[in-house]
Order: sequence, then structure tokens, then C-alpha cells
Amino acid sequence: MKLRLARRIVPLVATLAALTAIPAASAAQGTYQSTTASTSQGAAAERPGTHRHFAVGPQYDSTHVYVEPGTEQAFVASWVATFGGTTIGPVSTQVTPTPSRTHSELVVSPVGTLSVFDYTTPVPYPFGTERTGWLVTDLDQAVRAARADGATVTVAPFADPIGRDTIVQFPGGISTQLYVHTTPPSYPALASVPENRLYLSSDAVGAFLRSYLPFTGGRIVSDDRRADGAALGLPGTTYRLIRLTSGFGTTTVAVTDGHLPHPFGRELTGYGVSDLGATLVRATAAGASVLSGPVRSDGRDSAMVRFPGGYIAEIHSDR
Repeated sequence: MKLRLARRIVPLVATLAALTAIPAASAAQGTYQSTTASTSQGAAAERPGTHRHFAVGPQYDSTHVYVEPGTEQAFVASWVATFGGTTIGPVSTQVTPTPSRTHSELVVSPVGTLSVFDYTTPVPYPFGTERTGWLVTDLDQAVRAARADGATVTVAPFADPIGRDTIVQFPGGISTQLYVHTTPPSYPALASVPENRLYLSSDAVGAFLRSYLPFTGGRIVSDDRRADGAALGLPGTTYRLIRLTSGFGTTTVAVTDGHLPHPFGRELTGYGVSDLGATLVRATAAGASVLSGPVRSDGRDSAMVRFPGGYIAEIHSDR
């Protein structure tokens, strides 16, 4: 996530700081104290041959939502009506190292944070290919660690009015933006941690895991090689489903042959709710459409929903 809201980020931080207490970080150095829990690889102390942990907390890791031109406000209104949340913006700004213009809005909702972009100019490459933005404790060290772990830097670090950014790509073509703020932000904890939903081939998944897990300090929670294909719109089939966790939140990896019906694979993130049916009622009343489901599979009820502006999300409830 990285919105250049130089004039308005301070009021947002002050408001959210009143709602929750996030441990303070060193603003003078532009670094952060991680607030995440330990993983099996050890967040409290580094062991020889491992990297320090760069995650600050999943509420600071946003999905990058590129909406169809002119639809930002419709999308944000629909999202907030469905899930609740706080917004700031839109502001017209430049968020890339080369000239461009976008209306940008930050959405801090109970089910996840979103950085929304509605471009009024062409989007400079490779922006728009990144799935997420992750707040890190130290950008330069994170870049070195990403390279050491087999990722590539597709956009070299660059400065913006309130911090610095870079984009890295893990094996399998999975890109994320890393960022730091000069003044650390403070966002409330999430009611549910969203899932970064990835689709990979069997050829790519091994290299991806060997890179992604060391960098994120993550671990494999489960690896089901015969998951129910109904969750991907393919009842009567199976696929490999890997669930991961780290300080950056949760990640699900669907390992498939690529024979997927629309819209599966087009979603970036999955959102957990307590009542799927009630959530879908709110979503459709707010202009969203249900593309697939609900379906019961892998211990959850889930549906695929398209919000105004074209953003597709998986929504699920576990029970």
C-alpha cells in the first residue's frame, strides 16, 4: 500500500491512533517495530542463515485495487456499505516514479485495507501488476533480503512525499509493493485477516515457496493435494491447496492446471466474514454482483463477488 496523501495522512493517523494503540516506531529513522506474533521460524531473534522479519502487521498490508476509470467512488461506497470501514480521499496524486495521475483513496475496513487507484492517465508499467502493498520495517534491508531469497526487483526503490517504495516479484510472477512511511502510521487491528489468493502451476510452486517463505518468515499451515475443486467452480475435481501464514497475514496457493472457469484466478484477495449470506445481501444491495456461489467446500462457505469498478473478491465464512 502506498498512497501519497501528504496533506491528509496526519489527520488519518491521529484518528486511528485514538482507536487502537500500535507500538511506537522510530520516526526519525523511518523504521518500525514489528507488532506481529512469532512464527515457527522465530520472530524474536534471527538464527544463522535466516533473515530478520520485516512485517509490521496485516492491517498495514493492502490490496491494490485498480478500478475502471471514473468508478472509484462507486466502488468505495459499495465496499463500505458491505463491510464498513474508514476512508480517506480521494486525492489526485502521482504514485509512480514516472509521470502519471490517479485519484487515490485509502480504505481501512474491518476485513482488510485497500489502496484504490482510479487513473486519469495511462498506468506506467509495471504498476497495476502488483497485487498488494506491504509495510516493512526497513526498505533497503527488505530489498536485499528479497534478492537473496530469489525474488527480483522490478521497480527500484523510489521516494514519494511521505516515504519510499519498491516492487519485487517472487518466482511464479507474484508481485508486491514494499513501502515505508517517514512517519509511521497507526491503523486499528483487523476483525479478520484477509487472504492473499494465488494461483500457480505445479512447475512454479516449488520455486515460489522456496523464495516466499524465507522472505516473509512464513510457514505452511496445511497442504491438501486433493482439495475439493468445487471451491474453484470445478465440482467433481481436485486440486492442491496450500495455506501459509506469516507476519504479512495469510496466503492461499491454488496449484492447478490452469483450466479455470471465470472468475477464478481473477480475484486478488479473500475476505472472511461471520455471516456470508448477510454479507452477500448487503453487497448486492450496494451494487455488487455474485459471480459464483455460494458453495460449501474445504470447511467453508464461499462466493465470488464483483464490486463496482471491476474488483473481484472471494468472500467466505468458516463454520
